[in-house]
Amino acid sequence: MSNALTVALRGLQRKLFHVKQFQQATGVSGPVLKRLEAYLAVLEKWQRTINLVGKASLGDPWRRHMLDSAQLHPLLPADATVVDLGSGAGFPGLVLAIMGDCHVHLIESDARKCAFLAEAARAAGADNVTLHNARAETMAPFAADVVTARAVAALDTLLGYAQPFLKPSTTCLFLKGEKAEQELTESLKNWTMTASQIQSQSDPSGTILKLNTVERLNA
Repeated sequence: MSNALTVALRGLQRKLFHVKQFQQATGVSGPVLKRLEAYLAVLEKWQRTINLVGKASLGDPWRRHMLDSAQLHPLLPADATVVDLGSGAGFPGLVLAIMGDCHVHLIESDARKCAFLAEAARAAGADNVTLHNARAETMAPFAADVVTARAVAALDTLLGYAQPFLKPSTTCLFLKGEKAEQELTESLKNWTMTASQIQSQSDPSGTILKLNTVERLNA
């Protein structure tokens, strides 16, 4: 066997391993997995011309992006209306939509990324998505059951973006990294909330911030 073929097969084995491990971790069905694969294929195609995600992360997409997003799904109430802020490449919002049992509003101000999201949603058969080519702060307010975001802004700023979509029972699920505790402390200068931190399944240094009863101080 040639060295080139050996390298190619090892690369394929790594990718298949991640797919299998993702399915084991999340319990998604075969049809849902196929839809996620269709989404990933569109992402890999568009990544050649638009910087949607970090190039290195595409070497391990099922952990870095798919699992990172999918771990929020068990935290959603049934038939949830979800607002995903700064959707970018669709993480976590589009993954959650593909996994089902929710309606997801993808909010993204970049028109090229919106074009990608529209194509990816079509390829994945995600008809439970509403795409908004706008900045969150310019949109007419509406209530969501859940607000999600990944790699959008520091928590204090992010809560300002989320505020138009909050009702007393809304849950915020924000994927954060090593600075989660620091950001939470800073945000408490301007907001009150009930907060819990959940260890990320995809990144040892990652945290899911789960926030409830969020209100701005001196509103």
